[in-house]
Amino acid sequence: MFLEIKGLKKYFKDVKAVDGIDFNVKEGEIIGLLGPNGAGKSTTISMISTLIKPNSGSIYYNGEDIIKKPKAIQQDLGFVPQEVALYPTLSGLENLKFWGKIYGLKGNKLNQKIEEISEIIGITDRLKHKVEKYSGGMKRRLNIGAALLHEPKIIILDEPTVGIDPQSRNHILNSVKEINKKGSTVIYTTHYMEEAETLCNRICIMDRGKMIASGTKDELLDLINANDRIELKVEKINNSLIQEIEKLDFVSNVKTKDNNIVIEWEGKNGNYSKLMNVLAQEKNKLLSMDVKKPDLEYVFLSLTGRALRD
Repeated sequence: MFLEIKGLKKYFKDVKAVDGIDFNVKEGEIIGLLGPNGAGKSTTISMISTLIKPNSGSIYYNGEDIIKKPKAIQQDLGFVPQEVALYPTLSGLENLKFWGKIYGLKGNKLNQKIEEISEIIGITDRLKHKVEKYSGGMKRRLNIGAALLHEPKIIILDEPTVGIDPQSRNHILNSVKEINKKGSTVIYTTHYMEEAETLCNRICIMDRGKMIASGTKDELLDLINANDRIELKVEKINNSLIQEIEKLDFVSNVKTKDNNIVIEWEGKNGNYSKLMNVLAQEKNKLLSMDVKKPDLEYVFLSLTGRALRD
């Protein structure tokens, strides 16, 4: 296995930041660690990055125990922390040259990598400007670029889109996809369900220091037997209408919410025409219809009893 984590624990006094998690990372994939703030995501990747040591457990990279031999992964690793690690009074170009030299790059090789990385992160036309003049999103993009200069086999990004504008967020997500296409394995932490769904081949859901589920989006939905839902707003809600909807063979649950009728059914068995026929027979006017597909927010709610961003 490319990267394997077993029984990993990290405690800070009485706080169980990471409490015995197991997961693996396959070479060439984008794997997401999804969970709310305080779930243990940052502590987990800090241990993988060899920045802190676990209380117990093991981390193997290409068969090497990196807790005992941290250099086995350090040379192959690019780490992008939540906090921007740049020199604000230097230009973007000067920052990239500085970090490139730290990685041992120089001359034409360094210049070529800066040109290549600048295209990926989309800051070529601002390279000569001082970083203190950059927007928050541009600083984060440059921060990612600095971690890519030495062509890491693994790139770890810790909540890289927190607090930035939608345009910069989209640019970062596209950059991550491009990084992966060029051969880097990506570990991506986020509490944004949409990012995990958009980017990740597999998703590990964390909460309160534990790994509560992992798999592809479809596997996670299958895990909880998630149902499609449809919300109908009708002219009037009455018992007769509810009873007729409940008689439909594909319907698994019917309830009312804020003057709407919420209907659930399993899988793809829903039949909209039969539903519309019931409304017509009951001479009830449909005011609006909203189809709700199960998502990772629903998975998290089902597994923990609370919303992802509570």
